[in-house]
Amino acid sequence: MIPEAFAAATTAREGTAGTAWLATLPAIVSELVDRWNCTPDGDWMHGEVGVIVPVQRSGEPLVLKVSFTHPGNVHEPDAYTAWNGRGAVHLYERADEHYAMLLERAHPTTLRDSDADVAVVGGQMSRLLAIPAPDGLPRLQDRADEWAAELQKDMAEFSGVLPDAVVARAFGVIDELVREQPDVLIHGDLHHRNILSADREPWLAIDPKGLIGDPAYDAVTFMKARTLVLMQGDLLGGMTRELAAYCEAAELDQARVRRWIQLELVRTAYWLRRYGVGAVRRGDIARDPAVQMVDELAINWA
Repeated sequence: MIPEAFAAATTAREGTAGTAWLATLPAIVSELVDRWNCTPDGDWMHGEVGVIVPVQRSGEPLVLKVSFTHPGNVHEPDAYTAWNGRGAVHLYERADEHYAMLLERAHPTTLRDSDADVAVVGGQMSRLLAIPAPDGLPRLQDRADEWAAELQKDMAEFSGVLPDAVVARAFGVIDELVREQPDVLIHGDLHHRNILSADREPWLAIDPKGLIGDPAYDAVTFMKARTLVLMQGDLLGGMTRELAAYCEAAELDQARVRRWIQLELVRTAYWLRRYGVGAVRRGDIARDPAVQMVDELAINWA
């Protein structure tokens, strides 16, 4: 029932807590299927932190999603409730005690794997999802002090890794854009694998974090995922072209989005040095292609 790859990844990531949760998962799913008058309708699937169980209710194809009890999943149903199907799958039921939801079923085809103009669709989805924020959701601007403190620590520990002017621009983004943001609901993890093809609409978003903040932040997460695709060619040129298409579709100021991306590039350059794998952890920074790519982007992006 539980996909082996998901079980192994959960145990590796969460340790004994993950193992204990996995032991309860079949019973949780069974109880919710009965509670919500559903019938199982296919093999279990999974994402990174949760299982997806195809079900039917009164002949309608739906999915039951149960996630590991992680803080990042708390406000997912709140975001779905606020959107009420606008640009995202419908939420039909929720069981917050189990981090579980009954959701509209979309197709398994992601935007990443489609023939669509990825950047344009991404921007259109961002525009649909950016609505006046409901009360009670976390505010992205509350992370400003944390991000500034991290940058100070990273700059001291990894002195000379990036030019001072590049890091100074990142601090400027925190002070000028992060500390004050609009009261807008944003997805929080919008990227080409979190947008699925569907029947009700051509595309629907899944897996939101549910944040209050600047829609430009969704452009950051979207373009960050695109680097792995675009790096096979002219990465800087490809990102510039896709960003322009995304911002036009999303009706966002491109200069503002570029500043947000520059902050994320600097943060990522340091993050890779602190938490990266392989050559990075061995201290052989210069040989790691991921670090080289991010460094180059951080320096040349502005």
